[in-house]
Amino acid sequence: MTLVDIIGSLAGFLTTIAFVPQVIKTWRSRSAADISLIMFALFTLGVLMWLLYGIALRALPIILANSVTLLLASSILVMKILDTWQRYRQRLTASRRGL
Repeated sequence: MTLVDIIGSLAGFLTTIAFVPQVIKTWRSRSAADISLIMFALFTLGVLMWLLYGIALRALPIILANSVTLLLASSILVMKILDTWQRYRQRLTASRRGL
């Protein structure tokens, strides 16, 4: 493994592991209200593009880091979508009741 591979692997590890606390916090609180849906959707799409780029280059550090990041970002995105849908349904039910 070259120095460039080591740097790439370390960069990928650090940027990927940074998502773990957010996933845990969102999961435990069962709320993603403070997370921007558009930002996370764009970010997740960007990570997917990085993954495809890494696959095209056959660059293992890029592939590994972005595979894990895509999994973590996607889980936050799904929790955000579900949270948004639940809040929408609650508002809709409340408005139908005249509250």
